[in-house]
Amino acid sequence: MKKFIQTLKNIWSIEELRGKILFTLMMIAIYRVGSHIVLPGIDATEMKTGANSDGILGLIDAFSGGAFNNASIFALGIMPYISASIFMQLMTVLVPRFQKMQKEGDSGRKKINQYTRYLTVAVTVLQASAYVTYLRGMTNQTGGMMAGYSPSSFWLTTVVILTAGTLFVMWMGEKITDKGLGNGTSLIIMIGIVARLPQNFLQELTAKSVRSGDILVFIVEIVILIAIVMGCILLIQGVRKVPVNYAKQIVGNRHFGGGGARQFLPLKVNSAGVMPIIFAQAIIFIPTIFSNFSTEGKSGILKALTDHSNIWYMLIYSLVVIGFTFLYTALIFNPKQIADNLKQNNGFIPGVKPGQPTADYIGHIMDNITFPGAVLLAIVGILPGIAQRFGVTQQFSTFFGGTSLLIMVGVILDTLQQIETQLLMRQYDGLMKSGRIQGRQTTSAVQM
Repeated sequence: MKKFIQTLKNIWSIEELRGKILFTLMMIAIYRVGSHIVLPGIDATEMKTGANSDGILGLIDAFSGGAFNNASIFALGIMPYISASIFMQLMTVLVPRFQKMQKEGDSGRKKINQYTRYLTVAVTVLQASAYVTYLRGMTNQTGGMMAGYSPSSFWLTTVVILTAGTLFVMWMGEKITDKGLGNGTSLIIMIGIVARLPQNFLQELTAKSVRSGDILVFIVEIVILIAIVMGCILLIQGVRKVPVNYAKQIVGNRHFGGGGARQFLPLKVNSAGVMPIIFAQAIIFIPTIFSNFSTEGKSGILKALTDHSNIWYMLIYSLVVIGFTFLYTALIFNPKQIADNLKQNNGFIPGVKPGQPTADYIGHIMDNITFPGAVLLAIVGILPGIAQRFGVTQQFSTFFGGTSLLIMVGVILDTLQQIETQLLMRQYDGLMKSGRIQGRQTTSAVQM
């Protein structure tokens, strides 16, 4: 406890770090206030009554910290920017023009960022128009939410305000990244998820307080949740260390490489991160649209895909996650480029010839560690459904796995890693007595 207090004092004593923390907290406070400012022409009370928290809508609401169901000016949150960023990331892999642009250094990255912002505006306008349709549907169910507004004026004002709100949130995320602490975009998503934790925790506690014996069940749930969080930390930070040696170089009178400490090329067990889960949820959501048109009394596979606790849903979801993990890893991980970089830096893997044999060796190791990583990622993805089958409420079960938990754990680890780096740079003790905190973006011995 004394070391923890001393560490907090060290953090606060660093002026630069203190400024970053205060700036980040200020931006987060602004975001949370904006999440409760309701759009013009909306009755907030009626909106909450008719809000839908199932399926993809519930996921969007979770990422926005409840702003979606609150009909807030930040209802779409940062998700349009995330969608645009994912699309541009795929373009840099699939389109030669964007590949060349990415290799141009800072100028190329600025162009890609500018295209991402333009695409964000287009995506936001489309999603805002769909959100207006959603609000009109809620109007028919609950009534009294758009009094005094004509349909055309409501559409125009809502689309403009939602687009401006998303761009403002995007700007806050970029400012947090530049002047604050951690990755701003990821931090905003994490804050939205964490904002719902106290309410869902109290709902679960209230539901388990009906009978005295259920309190013990609630305690067991918390213990299991802690164990799952620890497992997610291992999954995110798990790496396979491939030994790398560097040939001795003589520059002037100084010797570099050779005979020194052995270095390692860390290959992440889960290189794809949370992207396979996001893709899988988007793919599975597409056929569920047609389940609303099925005749009454028919169950079928489409209806099963709307229930996260259904066995068929878990099976199909797991297979899609595993498939997307291999696909996304193949897109973002290039063994040939790593082998070329090693060769240019006079590095080699002991017992493996430089060039194509090194690329094949790295690719073979990556295939071997990607499969268990994909299986573990699929298990994490279906844990909320398993928790529901064992009596956990739907809202609280989202914290037992899936996208929400992985984002929370990854962002917290990344932020703690930045704090530890700041402490170690100024010769303070880190956050841990032994070992180092690894962020989601693990640095390797060579530039990947």
